[in-house]
Amino acid sequence: MNSTIEIPLWLLFVLVALAVVTSLQYFLLPPVRRLMRRRANRVIDEVNSRLALELPSFKLTKREVLIDRLVYHPDIMQEVEERARAENTSRDVILQQVRDYATEIVPAFNAWLYFKWAYWVARRIVHVLYRVRLGFSNDQALKNLPANASVVFVMNHRSNMDYIIATYLAAERTALSYAVGEWARVWPLQQLIRSMGGYFVRRDSGDSLYRQVLQCYVQMAAEGGVPQAVFPEGGLSRDGKLRAPKLGLLGYLTKPFLDRQRLQHSDEPTSTGIQGVTESDNTPSTDSAHELVFIPVGINYDRVLEDRTLLASQDKSRPRAGTFFTIKRFFGFVGHQIRLVLTGRWYRFGYACVNFGTPLLLSDWLASSKLAGKNNADWHHQVEALAEELMSRIGSIIPILPVAVVASIVRDRASALPEKGLSEIDIKQLSATMMDRLSTGNSPVYIPRNDLDYAVTVGLRMLVLRHMLIDDDGWYRINPDNADLLDYYASSIEHLWPATDDTGTTVEQQQQAPADFA
Repeated sequence: MNSTIEIPLWLLFVLVALAVVTSLQYFLLPPVRRLMRRRANRVIDEVNSRLALELPSFKLTKREVLIDRLVYHPDIMQEVEERARAENTSRDVILQQVRDYATEIVPAFNAWLYFKWAYWVARRIVHVLYRVRLGFSNDQALKNLPANASVVFVMNHRSNMDYIIATYLAAERTALSYAVGEWARVWPLQQLIRSMGGYFVRRDSGDSLYRQVLQCYVQMAAEGGVPQAVFPEGGLSRDGKLRAPKLGLLGYLTKPFLDRQRLQHSDEPTSTGIQGVTESDNTPSTDSAHELVFIPVGINYDRVLEDRTLLASQDKSRPRAGTFFTIKRFFGFVGHQIRLVLTGRWYRFGYACVNFGTPLLLSDWLASSKLAGKNNADWHHQVEALAEELMSRIGSIIPILPVAVVASIVRDRASALPEKGLSEIDIKQLSATMMDRLSTGNSPVYIPRNDLDYAVTVGLRMLVLRHMLIDDDGWYRINPDNADLLDYYASSIEHLWPATDDTGTTVEQQQQAPADFA
């Protein structure tokens, strides 16, 4: 009974490690999980009482459950069977590949992290960098949406700050789920984005199996009522202008709804091209259909953090920047800003403004569309027409900010400028005329403090500080070294402002926004 047992030191370490792991697993972690679950449930109850769109049960479902549901989705199982036959490969091998894709895509939403920590961080970041303004939104329209509505926020993509700005301003309305590119798949950013409800997308994947898994997840989330945020342009604007829409995610989102709508106008089921399967076998019944609602969102900045990098990326002859160069440039930028703060010469980056437009129900758009009731051959054309309509609505509510106004005036009169440039009084008079015309056309002009004189002053200051304009004793002219940067900011509202000749005379009619965006 009192004999001594000797064991190797390494075995002692192993036993201690096993004891610690067992204690954590059975005694310490369960109470912590229960505590976190109670806190999360309290947050969910709290935010659901004030959100215009409550958190859907799909968003709160455990990630492992969602992955299993996605892996064994009927459309994916059909794709697995076809690929296994075509490649003469084991079905289990293809299923494992599907599970890998599903694990990569499916998020792990954490309500406490989203509404407490992320909202707090986003709020402080945006207010440190910008004067953030919400131009207008129709919260009542959100509350009045059909109970079975699946909401999709569609927005222009100016900066990577769009994610933070939109998350912050939408947090009082709903919790957005973003499609995020592969650039963010690095530790610990990857885990953070998943916890925020974001899902990762391989932008140019040619793997049909991967595209099928992504499509099924997007459709599951939409039919589960998850509010999603989509950038129809597919990437950041490189020159400041609105880009042509890409149809990938929009096509995934709308396909089930358009298929149901097409079947309603069809006398009998049509074949999908897959042996033994008809459209009626493969399409949800219209009784359980969700209404798809698109909410256009317009975002604009007096300063886009990546502006010079985006412009440089258009030069294909320049070598692509490596990771070391990118990190060096980032810390150089941060160091420069710190020096400005310490010397008392730092200003916030101007205004960042967001407008939320009037919701567009897909069923209403289809009813008024010339393509309503067309057969499957017109599915691509329906998505294309819808994308053009959404981009038009987004473009019509992009905020018109001071920097864009001043940049437009100076750029459009560049060839007619006197040698010494324009005076501040000239610019203010031209700005007043421009904003009056835009306001008459119901364009979303934002005038800080309702003071045009102040708005032009801050716009000029920003352009001079960024070396786009040269201030020569009160006369302003374009800095030729940064003319492309000036054009970048002027281009952000180019679609709202009519072309002008060298004297400033209107050449074509102004494109007006819908009246309900006023």
